[in-house]
Amino acid sequence: MYQEHFGLSRPPFKITPDTSLFFEGNQRGAALDALMYAITSGEGIIKVVGEVGSGKTMLCRMLEVRLSNDVDVIYIANPSLSPDNILHVIAHELHLDVNNEMSKVDVMQRIQTHLLKKHADNRQVVLFVEEAQSMPIETLEEIRLLSNLETDHNKLLQMVLFGQPELDEKLSQPHIRQLKERITHSFYLAPFPPDDTLHYLNFRLRAVGYKGPDIFNKKTAGVVKKYSAGLTRRINILADKSMLAAFSEGSHTVTATHVKSAAEDSEFKNSINSKKILISALALVLLAVVLFAGIYIGRQEWSQRDLEKAQDAPVVEQKKIPSLSLAPQAGPQPAAEEVSSIPAGKIRERLAETRQWFSTAADNNFSIQLFMARTSDADKVEAFLLDAPETLDLTKIYIYETVINGRSWYSVLYNEFITQDDAIEKLDTLPASLKASDPYLRRVSALKKDVAR
Repeated sequence: MYQEHFGLSRPPFKITPDTSLFFEGNQRGAALDALMYAITSGEGIIKVVGEVGSGKTMLCRMLEVRLSNDVDVIYIANPSLSPDNILHVIAHELHLDVNNEMSKVDVMQRIQTHLLKKHADNRQVVLFVEEAQSMPIETLEEIRLLSNLETDHNKLLQMVLFGQPELDEKLSQPHIRQLKERITHSFYLAPFPPDDTLHYLNFRLRAVGYKGPDIFNKKTAGVVKKYSAGLTRRINILADKSMLAAFSEGSHTVTATHVKSAAEDSEFKNSINSKKILISALALVLLAVVLFAGIYIGRQEWSQRDLEKAQDAPVVEQKKIPSLSLAPQAGPQPAAEEVSSIPAGKIRERLAETRQWFSTAADNNFSIQLFMARTSDADKVEAFLLDAPETLDLTKIYIYETVINGRSWYSVLYNEFITQDDAIEKLDTLPASLKASDPYLRRVSALKKDVAR
C-alpha cells in the first residue's frame, strides 16, 4: 500500500523469508559462513538455537542457496513425528521405495545403501530438522542413530537441528546425553541490539529500491528494538505497520509515535507490559517473603518447591480408515457394483488442478502430504476424494504422480501455506482418520522435484 509513496519496488518487511534480503549484520553472515564450513567438513551434528522469530528459517533457506550443487538437502519440518515413522519419512524424502509395513531395520538398511551410493558418487546429503525442540526425545534418538552411518573417513549423513532455547533444555537431560555429545558445532542467534536494528531497517529499505534519506533514525530504531525485543520477525511487523502509519499521514519519515502506534496495534506491547507487571508482582512477593522471614527467623524453615513441567498429553493411537490404507484389506471385498459406483475422473480432475497449482505455487511454501498410494490402487484414492472429511476443502486437495524406483505412486496433498507455523497448525487440526496415515509437511520445492522425476 505504501510502496509507491516511498518509491519501493516491492515490500521490504514481509515476514516470509526472502533470501535476497538476507542481512549479514549481528553475526548472521558469520554464522552462515561457519555453518557452511561445519556442513562441508562433514563432522557430527550441528545445532542452531534462537528465539521464535530470530531468523532460523532465513538461515536455513540461505544454506540451501549457498551450499554446493553437490549437496542434497532434505527437510523434516513436522516436529510431532513419532519414533516409529521418522525413518519412513526420511526415506521418502530420499525418494526410497518404502511402505508402512516395512520394519525400521529394513528402512534403515535402505537408507544406508542409498547414502553409500551417494557417497560413491561424491555427493553429500544434509538433513535439516526444523522445530527440533518440539520433537519427542525418542524421535531425536532415532535421528541420532542415523549419525552412526559412516564410512572409514566420512559421515554419510550430516544433520542440522534448528530449534528454540527449549532444545538446549531437552538436550541437557541425562538420558539423551549421547545425542548431545555428538553435537560438534552449536550456534546461537542473538536478538538485534539497537544499532544493528537501525542498520537492518535501512538495509531492507535500500535493498528494495529506496533512495531517499533514512526513514528510520537511531531514536525510532531504538523504539522498534524495545517493542520487538530485537527479534527480526517482530522488527519486520513493527516496521511495516510504522511505515503504513507514516504513509497515512503523508509523511516520509517514521517517528517514535508511529512505532508506538504499531506496537499498540500488535500484541507485542501487551506482552511487554504483561512481563513488567509479572516482574513487579514477583518483586513485591519476594519483598514480602524477606520481611516475613526476618520477623519470624528461627521459628520457621522454608522449603523450596520444584516446579513441575507440564507433560505432553498421551497420544491416542487411531485406526487407519480403509480408504487410506496401503496394505491389502482383510475380509470380503466390495461388490462390483459398489466399486463401479465411484465417480470416475476425480483423480484426473485433481491431477489437472495440481499441475496448474504447481505453476504458481512459491517454492518456499509448504503443503501437507496426507498419504501416498500406488497408482494401481487408484480406486482407494477415488474413494477418498468422494468421502473426504467435511473439514477439508476439496478444491485444495492436490494429487500428483511420481515414480520411485520404477514404481508409480499418487501423492495426495492438502492446501498451500506461506509459513511453517500455519502448516503445523492445520496439521494438528486434521481429523483423526487422516492423522492415522501419518501426514507430514512438505516444502513445495521438494514436491516439484518429485514431479520432475
